Amino acid sequence: MRPFTYTASTNKEAALRAFTTTSHYLGGGTNLVDLMKEDVARPDQLIDVNNLEYNKIVKNDKGGFTLGAMLSNAATANNKDVRQNYPLLSMAMLSAATAQIRNMATNGGNLLQRTRCPYFFETSMPCNKRAPGSGCGALKGMNATHAIFGYSQKCIATNPSDMCVALAAIGATVEVQKQDGSSRMIDFNDFHRLPEDQPEKDNTLNQGELITAIHLNEPAFSDHYYYLKIRERSSYAFALISVAAGMQIKNGTISKIGLAMGGVAHKPWKLTEAEAFLTGKSASQANFEEAAMIAMKSAKPFEANKYKVDMGKKAIVRALTQAYERKN
Repeated sequence: MRPFTYTASTNKEAALRAFTTTSHYLGGGTNLVDLMKEDVARPDQLIDVNNLEYNKIVKNDKGGFTLGAMLSNAATANNKDVRQNYPLLSMAMLSAATAQIRNMATNGGNLLQRTRCPYFFETSMPCNKRAPGSGCGALKGMNATHAIFGYSQKCIATNPSDMCVALAAIGATVEVQKQDGSSRMIDFNDFHRLPEDQPEKDNTLNQGELITAIHLNEPAFSDHYYYLKIRERSSYAFALISVAAGMQIKNGTISKIGLAMGGVAHKPWKLTEAEAFLTGKSASQANFEEAAMIAMKSAKPFEANKYKVDMGKKAIVRALTQAYERKN
């Protein structure tokens, strides 16, 4: 690990003022510190934001709840209001990592997780995300766990977050503080970006912007929901494929639905066409299977990850079926 300076901030103004082009904000550090140990991240300064006031869950003026960015994943997932109103989010967050990591990791930090692509972590290998212009080692290398949607010739890595897949399904807005003291709102589906020609950019944050809150939409899927995570081992592993499914059902008909996948793209992959197909339809096996076909029709796998197409179809059907059959 390279030397760095540590700055503790007690308010957002101090944190924003301290930020430079070589700084990183420090929350739980569960991802950032690992990257520093591997010499992938090389900040000259860490600005600790854990003591800022954004560590609560409160009702917001849109009928939903607001999650403080500095609150831990564990405290969020186990919060009574989250479990009651957003059980899909709680379920997804509790499937992630270990209990110890969830106790440390923050909500804002979860949104900023970097890919677990092995070429990104191995500094002797080419990786456009880590070293722009060096090439993508995974493109013609070991890519069994990589993207099947939205990738480019520059990068085929995937987003590793479970929390973010659920947020894509239920809908949210990310609030960030700018260095000039003002704030801005980012629709969650616009927060992460596809690699295109700049795979080193995981999200649409500008330099120095600090995530302070995640505003959740009005609760909609508290009865019918399911988060399915398929992984190589049953615990402490990232998803090969995950599906977050939430439904409102009235008289057997789906009146509203949220559907997103993880492990398949550079960002949480919202299944908008499948959502549109299912809205107004009956919650039937046949419709779930048709929705899965629609969702996976544009997949472009590599030879080593062709399995993700069939697995993805089955995962979508299973998640929808479990959501339909499940009721709080």
